Amino acid sequence: MQNLDFSADSRSAVSRRGFVFGSAAVAAASLAGGKSFAESSGSSSDNGSEGTAITVPTRFVETNGIRFAYRRWGKKGNLPLVFNQHFTGNLDNWDPAVLDGLAREREVIIFNNAGIASSTGEVPSTFAGMAKNAELFIDALGMTQVDLLGFSIGGMVAQQIVVDRPELVRKLILIGTAPRNQDAGNGTGYITPETASVFGASYNPPENMWLKVFFTDSEKSQAAGREFLKRYLSRTKDRDAAISEKVAPAQIAAVGEWGAHPGERFAYLKSIAQPTLIVSGNHDVIVYTVNSLHLVQNLPNAKLILYPDANHGSWYEYHDDFIFEANRFLNA
Repeated sequence: MQNLDFSADSRSAVSRRGFVFGSAAVAAASLAGGKSFAESSGSSSDNGSEGTAITVPTRFVETNGIRFAYRRWGKKGNLPLVFNQHFTGNLDNWDPAVLDGLAREREVIIFNNAGIASSTGEVPSTFAGMAKNAELFIDALGMTQVDLLGFSIGGMVAQQIVVDRPELVRKLILIGTAPRNQDAGNGTGYITPETASVFGASYNPPENMWLKVFFTDSEKSQAAGREFLKRYLSRTKDRDAAISEKVAPAQIAAVGEWGAHPGERFAYLKSIAQPTLIVSGNHDVIVYTVNSLHLVQNLPNAKLILYPDANHGSWYEYHDDFIFEANRFLNA
């Protein structure tokens, strides 16, 4: 496994080491070839698919020169819930238990933003750029309003989408994320020291890194993590492509730009009127828990759930409770 370097020198010359996100690359098989994937024009007639997180086919929609890979399934009727992924994640990096639990009551849509894994295009080095591409994807599917979920850096992208296009988003779920000018302790580049340590270490097998990223060191949390890994690796056919060496450097740069954003701290949050559910673990060392408090204190219409003995993957550890709370929030 190739380690990630979060130092200041490395961020100023991000191409030097490649920054391959080892666990994601190992856990995600190479794209199995175009014939195994259903193509979609992405028109408004694309109304989802039968199946589960394990069986739903990958589709593609092209707009503005970008070919987006996505999966869409679930119960029709309610607004679709569009997911924005974490650092270096691809279509296979979500928890199938969460996806299918939410899909029982609404369509869920997961996608690779531009330049990620099986999507084409370039990865922007700002969350504003990533948000613009996500908006293009939503528009390409012919949707005029959605519910939006963002996890980790995906939550930063989701906030920017709401700022850009408030009419596009009905309700917002933010998980393990932070506002602009986030608290990261004494970490470099607005990345916590624990993040640099966890992602810089080696693991055998590589996917065990998720036990440190998403779960605390307690016996109970680690047991939940091992169950998560089983689910995480349960899709064995038509898995997504690995990410390229260009992804992590761009996303690291975006975190730094988000953390150094000019202007009055948290002022932009006052303009986000959408009902918002904020979720965090009480011991999140990847995106510090205090950032969720900043969000709930400054968003006009927000509710916070803090899970006990939980790290960055709190909603995966407490997936049954999260599904109940999220569906209740979205259905209200």
